[in-house]
Amino acid sequence: MSRMIFVNLPVTDLKASMNFYTALGFENNPHFTDDTAACMVWSEAINVMLLTHAKWHTFTDRPIPPATSSEVMLAVSCDSREAVDAMNEAAARNGGTADINPVQELGFMYNRNLADPDGHVWEAMWMDPAAIPADDQAG
Repeated sequence: MSRMIFVNLPVTDLKASMNFYTALGFENNPHFTDDTAACMVWSEAINVMLLTHAKWHTFTDRPIPPATSSEVMLAVSCDSREAVDAMNEAAARNGGTADINPVQELGFMYNRNLADPDGHVWEAMWMDPAAIPADDQAG
């Protein structure tokens, strides 16, 4: 089995969160979706599990941070700059917040940050590895 990641996120409104992530380009996996959780697929290796607060608390007693905090920023790659822009625009139209941080334009890399309806922070990014300046390449 190939390695995968399942990002688990507590959400206040499961249906609204599913609609939000669908608008960003995620697809629902109905095999792992019910009234308490939804599996939203970004790629073969990346899945986001949206969990109601009650379901979240079956996994941990740790408190759910307020929507104004940022514990992590989850970055996902996009196929183009236009796709990065489209993701941010979709976030703003579907209950999230676009551009919660300044747009980062580095020539070879472009990214914009957004927050979902529960304040979880995502970075939509595009990168052209062939355009990375030679002095910035590791090796």
